[in-house]
Parts: sequence; structure tokens; C-alpha cells
Amino acid sequence: MIDTKFFDNNGPFSLAEICKICEAELVDESKAGEKILDISNMDKAGSGEICFFYDRKAKEKASSIKASACITTKDLVSLLPEGVIALTTENPKLAFLKLNMAMYKEKTPKAYVSEKASIHPTAKIGENCYIGDFAVIGENVTIGNNCRIEPHASIAANCEIGNNCRIGDGAYVSYCKMGNDCYIYSGARIGCDGFGFMFLAGKHVRIPQIGRVIIGDDVEIGANACIDRGALDDTKIGSGTRIDNMVQIAHNDVIGNGCIVVAQTGVAGSVTFGDYVVCGGQVGIADHLKIGSGAQIASQSGVMREVDAGAVVMGSPAVPFKEFMRQVATIQKLTKK
Repeated sequence: MIDTKFFDNNGPFSLAEICKICEAELVDESKAGEKILDISNMDKAGSGEICFFYDRKAKEKASSIKASACITTKDLVSLLPEGVIALTTENPKLAFLKLNMAMYKEKTPKAYVSEKASIHPTAKIGENCYIGDFAVIGENVTIGNNCRIEPHASIAANCEIGNNCRIGDGAYVSYCKMGNDCYIYSGARIGCDGFGFMFLAGKHVRIPQIGRVIIGDDVEIGANACIDRGALDDTKIGSGTRIDNMVQIAHNDVIGNGCIVVAQTGVAGSVTFGDYVVCGGQVGIADHLKIGSGAQIASQSGVMREVDAGAVVMGSPAVPFKEFMRQVATIQKLTKK
């Protein structure tokens, strides 16, 4: 059972309603009125619950399903135990996503401005916003409607935050223009100095970082991620991009639309991503490179040269995936006794 102290359950739903939500078909139409109270894993679901079965490798588990209903494919429906009501769809994973979104909603605070928050008199706060305890809103900040600024979040002077944005607790936003529907997770740092120094007279002298961070619409930036502002040109994060926890995006980087950047990736300065680039975890990318649209970079790769659009690369230094596998095969042959 999902803990309803943290998430609101919008159910129950009839199986007819679930079919409509998931674009699924009910094998036995006489069961359309049956009520479902919750969703669960196939090995934990019980009476009144629905589960999902989409992996033929798990067929042994399928025989022990005790859920009232199960969403699966036409190819797998015959593996369900007798008594489990079957719903079929071409994509049970997508059905799970749709039903999850329909059935559960994270508890959200009502519009409220804490007396313990520090809000500069020149700041402009939109309608229906929540501003938590000890949040700091600086001079000339603009915040749109329906925003959620959580406790201890800090938005520095002159920043612009669009509508329907959420700034997580302890996050820091500075030198930033942000679009609508963005979520900055707890502890993220947006707009801090880029790491730029020049060695002069025996010491490292900081180069002034006078650019901004421009964030598009529907962007998520994970917990403790760092997005540095530009040295001169702006650092840009395209609409629809998802940046995972503990990612470093350096000064002047331009990340395209719809990109995925997974945890502990580090992108050096002045790198340009096309659209829909995917970086696995712990990828390192050298400075001033171009990564083409649709490129995929496997986890723990070290990218030291430009990557063509649509390419799949792996290794350190990163090479095309097939070449990497040939390298691995050759090394294995050479090391065999």
C-alpha cells in the first residue's frame, strides 16, 4: 500500500475507468464495474489492487499473482492465474505511468506566505504561491503564479521565476531567468560562479563571471546539482530537459531541449548539447565540445572529442559503441591464458 500520509489517493476507480485512463481493453466486460482501491507490484498486490505484468522473464511470478486485476499484453494474458481480471494493452509500462498519475498526487501545501520568510519589499510574488519558513526572496525578484518556494530556499536579487515552479528546500537560485513549470530540487545551486581562473604572478586569479543562467520551460534539476552562470555568454538549459542529482554543468554550457543528464555527470565549460542528448551516470565531458542531437553517452564515459548527432559512444576516451565492444573483446582474448 502507498503511504497516504505523503500521497493522496484519488481512488477508487472502476475497471471501466481504468481502461479509459490506460487505453486498455477489459477481457471480461462483465467486470467493468469492479472497484480498484490501489496499485501495487505483481508480487505484493492483493484484493482490491491492480498490478502490471509486462516482462516474460517474470512469468514464474505471474502464476502467483493475487491482485484483483492485472494489466498486461495480449501475448502474456494466458499466464495470469484464474480469477485475476485481465486488462490488455500494447504498453503496460505506459499504462502504469498513466494510472499512477491519475490515482496518486503528492500532497502539496496550500497557498501561504510564512511570516518567517524574508521577502524584499520590491519583490513581486504571483497569485496562489506558497513560501515556506526561512525562505529568502531578494530585491526585484519576480515569481509567477502557483509557485512553491520551500523552506530555506533562497532566490537572489533580480531573478525571474515563471509560473507553476517549485524551488526545493535549501536550493539557491541566482543570476537566473527561469521559464514555467520548472522544478529545482532540494539543495541545487543555480547561478554560482563558473570555475574560471587565470594564473598570474604566481597565483590563480578569478575571472569575473558576468553571464546568467537561462532555464526553459518544464525543466527539472536534481538535488545538489550545480549549474554555473556564464563567464560572458549565458549558460542555457533547454525546455523539457531533466538533470539528475549531483550533476555539474559548467559556465557557458548550452544544453538543448529534452536532454537527460544522469547523476554525477560533469560537463566542462562551453560545451554545446543538441536536443535529446542522453548522458549516463558519471560521464565526464571535456570543454568546448559539441554533442550532436540524439547522441547517447554510456555511463562512466570520458568524452574528449565531439560526438556526432545520433551517435552512441562508450568508454574513456569515448568511442563508438561497436568499437568499444571490439576493444573489450580483443583485450579479453589477449589476457586469456
